[in-house]
Amino acid sequence: MGASWFTARPLPMRGTPAMFSIPAGASLRSAAQVIEAAGIDIPAWQLELLGRVMGRSAKIKAGSYEVDEGLTALALLEKLTRGDVTQGELVLVEGKTFRQMRALLNEHPDLSHDTQKLSDGKILTLLGAKEAHPEGLFFPDTYLFNKGSSDMDVLRRAYKAMQPKLAAAWEKRESTLPIKSPYELLILASIVEKETGLSADRPQVAAVFVNRLRRGMLLQTDPTVIYGLGERFDGNLRKIDLLTDTPWNTYTRPGLPPTPIAMPGMASLLAAAKPPPSDMLYFVARGDGSSEFSTSLDEHNSAVAKYQKR
Repeated sequence: MGASWFTARPLPMRGTPAMFSIPAGASLRSAAQVIEAAGIDIPAWQLELLGRVMGRSAKIKAGSYEVDEGLTALALLEKLTRGDVTQGELVLVEGKTFRQMRALLNEHPDLSHDTQKLSDGKILTLLGAKEAHPEGLFFPDTYLFNKGSSDMDVLRRAYKAMQPKLAAAWEKRESTLPIKSPYELLILASIVEKETGLSADRPQVAAVFVNRLRRGMLLQTDPTVIYGLGERFDGNLRKIDLLTDTPWNTYTRPGLPPTPIAMPGMASLLAAAKPPPSDMLYFVARGDGSSEFSTSLDEHNSAVAKYQKR
């Protein structure tokens, strides 16, 4: 019978499922100790010996694992060498701010919260970012990770993901676009993202802002004012807010604000880079998610009266 009884019998467990994480660079011996401490009743020396006999002691993979009742020692070893890890998921949504993103990271149960006490500036330093402000630098997407991973790893992936997306949009930009740099494109795209209620309207929303920039008109977009208010915004934008100057108030300051105001997705980056030909200068929400676009102030005022003052 040899050692078959040992490799084929179900491993006793103190509770199921048993969960544990193997750090990067861990030896089979240290991994076996972690597994034993997690409540899987296999002496560390036995698993280490099995790994050596099977020639797999140097092939285990780091990550988070979940083990159910009935697993044998051999199946456990195969699981470790196959890297059959459990994964967490983080969804970064277009239009969310960096402050909201940090809150999401801090609340995620499957992440190690290594950035929780770090300042925004320290996070940028650790990322090696040249930008002075973190807003808009992270690409909204679904990120899978090994449970127990550092939130810094997820931030780094999102930061690196944005760079080629922004570069691709910049390469496709309209030749007469009144934008001087990829970072300015990122700013404009973030405004388009926040102002788009219906995806089909996104190109026209971008066209309105580009047309206003070309004519030297104030952008006069509420989301930038709200961003400038920060935590003081209580959900109700007042006339005094539109008149109170901040670096992000596009009612009081010409041109683009100094930073993005949210995470733009790829559709907004492309819309901002290459908006369709248009003579529209105004738009107002209809109340159903779509917008009414106008070429003149008189038309716009009529649309405001129709859709927002009824």
